[in-house]
Amino acid sequence: MVVLKKIKASTLMETLVATVIIVLIFMISSFLLNSLFNNTVRQDTNKIQAYLTELVYLSEHQQIRIPYDDEYEDWIISVERDAKKLVFEATHKAHKKIITIERYE
Repeated sequence: MVVLKKIKASTLMETLVATVIIVLIFMISSFLLNSLFNNTVRQDTNKIQAYLTELVYLSEHQQIRIPYDDEYEDWIISVERDAKKLVFEATHKAHKKIITIERYE
């Protein structure tokens, strides 16, 4: 007759505690990743940079009149002549972030 060996196993309480710890770690990491993703999206200025570059091109080829004011998505665009340079400025409506490009004539 074969004697069955007793296998050590964890108790129900140990399993529940381990599960709670794993869930908490997952929740904290998902909140952190969500926050990082939102900040990255909020700080992405590629579209407005491209639009300002387009305005620089148009001004160099006399396609727009200066002073120039416009709205692009959530940005307020202004182009002004200041001494011997053109100042292209974009201000975000909500965040008040300002992006400036200066071109000397």
